[in-house]
Amino acid sequence: MSPLGRIALCLQYDGAAYCGWQRQPRDPSVQETLETALAALDPQRPARAVAAGRTDSGVHAAGQVVHFDAAGPIPAQRWAAALNGRLPASIRVRAAAAVPSDWHACFSASYRRYRYTLYNGRLPNLFLAPWSWHRYRLPLDEALMRQALEGMLGEHDFAAFERAGSARSHSRTTLQAVSVLRRGDLIEVELQASGFLYGMVRLVMGQLVALAEGRLSLEAFERRWRSGAREEVKEAAPPQGLCLLRVGYPQPVFPATAWYDCQPRFLLECPDAPPAASVPSTPPPGGRQATR
Repeated sequence: MSPLGRIALCLQYDGAAYCGWQRQPRDPSVQETLETALAALDPQRPARAVAAGRTDSGVHAAGQVVHFDAAGPIPAQRWAAALNGRLPASIRVRAAAAVPSDWHACFSASYRRYRYTLYNGRLPNLFLAPWSWHRYRLPLDEALMRQALEGMLGEHDFAAFERAGSARSHSRTTLQAVSVLRRGDLIEVELQASGFLYGMVRLVMGQLVALAEGRLSLEAFERRWRSGAREEVKEAAPPQGLCLLRVGYPQPVFPATAWYDCQPRFLLECPDAPPAASVPSTPPPGGRQATR
């Protein structure tokens, strides 16, 4: 048998087609589907695919990174085409590269970056629905969202934004960069961190939307995550608006065209934002009323 070689893949997938990354007892997972294709190409040694990050059911990936060990004769640069010929259309391999035997898709990563897309127009849009969260009743205050996220930058304990079932031994991580971009009725929120807790981005987005709609004050938002008040963080954003944008490493693994900002940005020609809400007679929970 040929000696083992480690291969890294840059992967895209439509999260709506799978129960998530990891194997589940019911619906197919991205991992299971990819490993089935790997086994067809390297039947003497079925490979185990290891991802840079776990994604939930319905969450998309534009630049997920995976590694596996292969013993067959296929050169590293040929794996992308070979796998795409055996994978469903909901999973695409953008690039493949040979990496050292001690390189690890998860543990060698220096950051992960996610993008969440919010649609703040009044009318439903069939083409946006699979890739965004439609919030149509109130105009969202993106400046407040940006202010809240910037206060979270750095290393902190984010236990308030961790779902039950996490295998991590602690809930500290470093939020490295954030951005909030509004273009008409579309708002794109990006978070980059050394690592994310289980369910963290969707829980953060649920709180940010409550803040941006005036249902939660900036003080209450900050108090909740700084005090680890997980019992107060009840609303998680739906999965379809979330996309694993890319995973970074100290040394580049793939060409920039294969992994950098591969998720297209939507553009709507005619904005139709919801009407401004009347000012509530009582301030939202947590003290000072969120301004608009």
